Amino acid sequence: MQISNDLSDRVLEFEGRKKSGMTTSDRVSASREAKALILELNEVFKKTKEPEIMETMKRLTVIKRKIDKRLKGRLPEMSE
Repeated sequence: MQISNDLSDRVLEFEGRKKSGMTTSDRVSASREAKALILELNEVFKKTKEPEIMETMKRLTVIKRKIDKRLKGRLPEMSE
């Protein structure tokens, strides 16, 4: 990958971080961190068009969606 070592290290650290047992505050900060990493990777991807970077962004997006889903909670079902 043509991404910087710092960015690569931050992505690997984020992916390896434990996701269970997080407080709401932890989830909010993790979601924001994932978004920032995805945006940084996107800037690199625009220049290099490397498929590995796209795969990394996809993995981070999946993690972010799971965190966001847990943050939003389940909507109450409408009973008739």
